[in-house]
Amino acid sequence: MARTPDPLVIARGKNAVAILPGMANRHGLIAGATGTGKTVTLRVLAEQFSNIGVPVFMADVKGDLSGIAHKGGENPKVVERVKTLGLGDFVFEGSPVTFWDVFSEQGHPLRTTVSDMGPLLLGRILNLNETQNGVLSITFKVADENGLLLLDLKDLRAMIQFVGENAEKFRTEYGNISTASIGAIQRNLLVLEEQGGEKLFGEPALNIDDFIQTDEKGRGIINIMTADRLIQFPKLYATFLLWLLAELFEQLPEIGDPDKPRIVFFFDEAHLLFEEVSKALEEKIEQVVRLIRSKGVGVYFVTQNPVDLPDEVLGQLGNRVQHALRAFTPKDQKAVKAAGETFRANPEFDVTKVITEMGVGEALVSVLDQKGAPTVVERSLIYPPRSRLVPLSQDERNQVITSSPLYGHYQKIIDRESAYEKLRARAEELRGQAEQTDAREGKIPERQKEKKTLFQAAAKSAAHAIGSQIGRQIIRGVLGSLFGKAGK
Repeated sequence: MARTPDPLVIARGKNAVAILPGMANRHGLIAGATGTGKTVTLRVLAEQFSNIGVPVFMADVKGDLSGIAHKGGENPKVVERVKTLGLGDFVFEGSPVTFWDVFSEQGHPLRTTVSDMGPLLLGRILNLNETQNGVLSITFKVADENGLLLLDLKDLRAMIQFVGENAEKFRTEYGNISTASIGAIQRNLLVLEEQGGEKLFGEPALNIDDFIQTDEKGRGIINIMTADRLIQFPKLYATFLLWLLAELFEQLPEIGDPDKPRIVFFFDEAHLLFEEVSKALEEKIEQVVRLIRSKGVGVYFVTQNPVDLPDEVLGQLGNRVQHALRAFTPKDQKAVKAAGETFRANPEFDVTKVITEMGVGEALVSVLDQKGAPTVVERSLIYPPRSRLVPLSQDERNQVITSSPLYGHYQKIIDRESAYEKLRARAEELRGQAEQTDAREGKIPERQKEKKTLFQAAAKSAAHAIGSQIGRQIIRGVLGSLFGKAGK
């Protein structure tokens, strides 16, 4: 019988403050102004989870997290914090790390397919309006019902073009498909490609099991997604992380309340997730956050201020670390007051006042007790990280990447037959046949017959090719991604 993991001590005030592993999937919050210590807190939590065998995912938006792979001790402030807290048994060490990169430059390529992403999230990436989203959904519906798999952006382009050319045929069943909406989607796809978004879609797509691994010592792998370039496109960054979270939700089985999480997901710059988001998508995000804990997934939002998050999400974050906030304006003061009110009050100090007074590395911390109730907030010093604060050199990073068991698998791009190839090949075949068959089969106008035959033949061929994987009718999950994929 496995031993119950010890509490994860992350800070010390009047008393030590520790997250109970059995309550770690009740989610959490790391908040505070720029430069107050959020990133170090994130690092400390990741190290602690890794040490008890819990894999971690985090996005490195500033390029300063890679040093977590090597042991620390080089920073005098960290050494001083060890002495201040009297941590006699403290050991500097690195953690097992896997690097990922959507742009395939600073880590293993991190991809999904267009079909996996689904129309709801893709519509947000493409900044589509309601009408254009409707047309995109029709495009996915036509592809899904006919077994045409959309793997990369050229598949999507071909499918949108096909739906546009056959708009009259689909209008009766699905509704209006305007030329303007087709054109807008194609233009926005071009913008996405110019941002490098074409590297996000294709195969081999991420197998979510590769995120949930431990090393030979039983420590959880810390998956770091290089995001200093991706964060320049905030909507793409936030939506891709949301897709990852949705994949965990869709693919992992229910396990109730385990003695420790199956994986912990840190969502840095979390406010971007809720900027310009539709009410429908916001409600689905709230649903995922509420339900994913039963899959053994802990989600920790990292942001400047708790008010950046909707109340429905904030109310689900049981483990909280609040670093200092600034209160220069009436708006700031209101935000500070709101942040203070999220804690269970401590009679020994004024929480709202302390939030503006704390130094770097100090925080107000409240966690869930064994009954799931929040503890009285403590003004605390965050424990120092065991890993190196200085980022890895390029050679050091390359060493980590090439020594990974995953090296070589995601680096080799696969471009199998999908919607683009099927539609193009059949179109070329039919054009060649048309010259010979027009006279003999003149009962149906050639242009009309070609479109009909093209669609039927392409759909039949593609459905047969992918039938063993997802079947003729694709089932989509809560955020529109593929649900129940084979082999998962």
